[in-house]
Amino acid sequence: MAALLYYDDLLVGLTFSTKTLRVSAEDITAFARQFDPQPFHLDDAAALKTMFGGLAASGWHTAALAMRLIVESGPPIAGGIIGNGIDELRWLRPVRPGDELRVDCEVVEMRISKSRPTQGWVRMRNTAVAQDGVAVMSFIANLTVPRRQG
Repeated sequence: MAALLYYDDLLVGLTFSTKTLRVSAEDITAFARQFDPQPFHLDDAAALKTMFGGLAASGWHTAALAMRLIVESGPPIAGGIIGNGIDELRWLRPVRPGDELRVDCEVVEMRISKSRPTQGWVRMRNTAVAQDGVAVMSFIANLTVPRRQG
């Protein structure tokens, strides 16, 4: 396991890439049945008649997969990935059965908290990328990261 990273270990421009995860048709439909039951997420034949032209993962499913990848193999932030919100969430291309995703993370802004000097605020751009190198989703995470003590 990689050493835990504190605010003091991060720099603007620092990048991380997660491991990859393959998305199956079963994954797409199971998520959709529970959280986003629209025809283009549930049934390939029905999806063919929509603007997607075939089965596509819910954007929320893509976001959940990105979070899983970041937690399991992204930047090993001390204390965990503690978010204060996200900005600029964009779904750029549908995720299809068989796609293999990774998330590229880049520190884009940092500042020490004025009210809690034992922690910092870090803005991290996260881009989910498919096996062909094309981005499928992007967002900026606003994170609380502990500072190294002593």
